[in-house]
Amino acid sequence: MDDALSGLLQDVRPQGALFDQSVVNPPWSLRFLDAAPLSLLTMVSGGGWVVPDGGEPVRLLQGDVAIVTGPEPYTVADDPGTPQLVLVHSADRCTTPGGALVVGDALPMCGPGEGADGRGGAELLRGTFQVRGSVSERVLTALPRVALVPAAPEGCPALEMIEAELRRDTPGRQVMLDRLLDLLLVCALREWFELPGAQAPSWYRAHTDPVVGRALKLMHGDPAHGWTVASLAAEAGVSRARFARRFGELVGQSPMAYLTEWRICRAADLLARTDATVDAVSRQVGYANAYALSVAFKRTWGIRPTEHRARARAARATGQGVGADAGVGRDLAKVAGARG
Repeated sequence: MDDALSGLLQDVRPQGALFDQSVVNPPWSLRFLDAAPLSLLTMVSGGGWVVPDGGEPVRLLQGDVAIVTGPEPYTVADDPGTPQLVLVHSADRCTTPGGALVVGDALPMCGPGEGADGRGGAELLRGTFQVRGSVSERVLTALPRVALVPAAPEGCPALEMIEAELRRDTPGRQVMLDRLLDLLLVCALREWFELPGAQAPSWYRAHTDPVVGRALKLMHGDPAHGWTVASLAAEAGVSRARFARRFGELVGQSPMAYLTEWRICRAADLLARTDATVDAVSRQVGYANAYALSVAFKRTWGIRPTEHRARARAARATGQGVGADAGVGRDLAKVAGARG
């Protein structure tokens, strides 16, 4: 049975799988222009600053993890005032601000013999993720531009395993890094949502409630089921009135409104990424037929399912959006996640 976070992360996957490793000496500055929809940053040694365009710099100390959302450019540097020295356009293309190609490890702030061993250098690790579809976009809309998770006194096992794997050159290394990067993201998200003042979304805060949390797991795990307020209340072991009141208090909307939004998010992704008919998609997400889904879809998002599918295919054909189809799902995700 899915909890809310597990369901929302199904289509968030590492992009390229391997962390970019940058061993640098001050002054250093890396400007990322690769439009990754979600990135993880951490300093294995030394410290730095994450400077989002138009936002406040965020201090990144050794062992901290920063989750950066959105495709807009940002800079990571030893100091917010350090001029840009390297522009990262993609995983295999870096240039100087003047346009000269930076080949291999020939970064202007790298020095021989210095690095993560503590002899003057700093080491930045960065991983990027694809975010496909309106369901997973709900995670991004719940986060600030830069979400900082401070290093725990006891360390981070997932990060330690990544560091160890990066030092090896053994069969299966790529698969290990894939899985560990997934693990680090989930750990970082959970830690950030639990931080005081983090303003975690309502669907996350409610998952620990014995009444509402049970209902959310049921809706996320089987949206096609004919759930009603009465049947969800019975599953949660409380009266219908108590359940509806409790759900509204914690989630900020009625159970049926939440279920409708979740079904439409699922339908939008199925329409964008499969060739299933609208009628088949409607049954997969809990509607009797294509007409019923079309009415709910248009009421929620303002367009028909067939229009959404056409836009998704056009975006995919032109390479627009983040991932294969998340660009066309972004507005729907904002509608579905607007209440937190």
